[in-house]
Amino acid sequence: MQFLFILSLISLFIWIYLIFFRGGYWLSNQKLKPNFKLENDYPSVCAVIPARNEADTIPISLPSLLKQQYTGDFKIILVDDQSTDGTGKIALEISNKLNQFERINVIKGEPLPSGWSGKLWAMQQGLNYIQSQEITAKYILFTDADIQHDLLNLSQLVTKAEQEKLALVSLMVLLKYESFWERFLIPAFVYFFEKLYPFSWANNPKNKMAAAAGGCILIRRDILEKIGGIEILKTALIDDCTLATEVKKYIQNYPNLDTKGIWLGLTDATFSLRDYPTLKSIWDLIARTAFTQLNYSSLLLVGTVLGMVMTYLISPLSIILGIILNNQIILVIGLIIWLLMALSYWPTLKLYKCSPLWAFSLPVIAFLYTLMTIDSAIRYWQGKGGGWKGRVYNFD
Repeated sequence: MQFLFILSLISLFIWIYLIFFRGGYWLSNQKLKPNFKLENDYPSVCAVIPARNEADTIPISLPSLLKQQYTGDFKIILVDDQSTDGTGKIALEISNKLNQFERINVIKGEPLPSGWSGKLWAMQQGLNYIQSQEITAKYILFTDADIQHDLLNLSQLVTKAEQEKLALVSLMVLLKYESFWERFLIPAFVYFFEKLYPFSWANNPKNKMAAAAGGCILIRRDILEKIGGIEILKTALIDDCTLATEVKKYIQNYPNLDTKGIWLGLTDATFSLRDYPTLKSIWDLIARTAFTQLNYSSLLLVGTVLGMVMTYLISPLSIILGIILNNQIILVIGLIIWLLMALSYWPTLKLYKCSPLWAFSLPVIAFLYTLMTIDSAIRYWQGKGGGWKGRVYNFD
């Protein structure tokens, strides 16, 4: 009983730290808000879209980009990454139908060379095409082929970058949450990401924390070139956060640059079309890179599992044993922890328009995510880590 009491206190202190000293990650208050228009003309932007077998999403995502209400010069490079479902052909048909064929260039991706992940290789080919065709662009917009952009999204991204002199602006788009498993587990994905990379810390020029969300990244082209381009990320499976880290590191090393930092925020107007209707589909999503996030370290894996247990599972254990052992102190501590836990999860659930009652399911959700992380390590050890769209990556 004394041991359980000590564990309960440790868990309580962990939650006091998370609530008050972890950058307010749980508030989910870093959002792209409607901003004023630029006084000057909007700068040129070129979007690079890596697309591999996206025939189902392109008919929705591509028109949302082609119809952007952006007054500056805006071009799109879609890289058809060895698709077998006619993705490139569909993209051309859409551009012709909307009479936007002059705005977009669809290029056929080359075979994946050794040492590259597929998405990054497609992005690199898009950049190569921009350079070879001498396309003018102050900003590069990296966006996935399954993102439905709000019609003002580009204008707002560029306005924020210009007004606040930012080198990189990124959005954690609203993930799909229609099926039971999506509503149960997807908001937690965003919640855990915010806890791992507190947005307020990432957005603070003086803090070393850096993060980005790969579905929507606007970056200054000159800064991208100065850090070494996409090639420096070619083996990174968590390429978005790696890119943000390199950008922020460069800015902090050269304080006299005409840029102040990076920004990552949330939005409820730009959506991901990628659905994860089953537990297995979400499980595979997490297991694909969870062990990568731990730098393939067995020691970090053990620490992570213990940390998840102490943070999320001690509370229900304390409540159950507090009742069985008739120990009110342990019971009360367990209840306080669970209330803090639910309180921290509520803003994310609110963003996803989920009932606040879901907040009390966080221990169960955390248990499942812990199992996914362990499975991610097992897959890596079996040579199956990093699998995505028919490709498997195991970069050390």
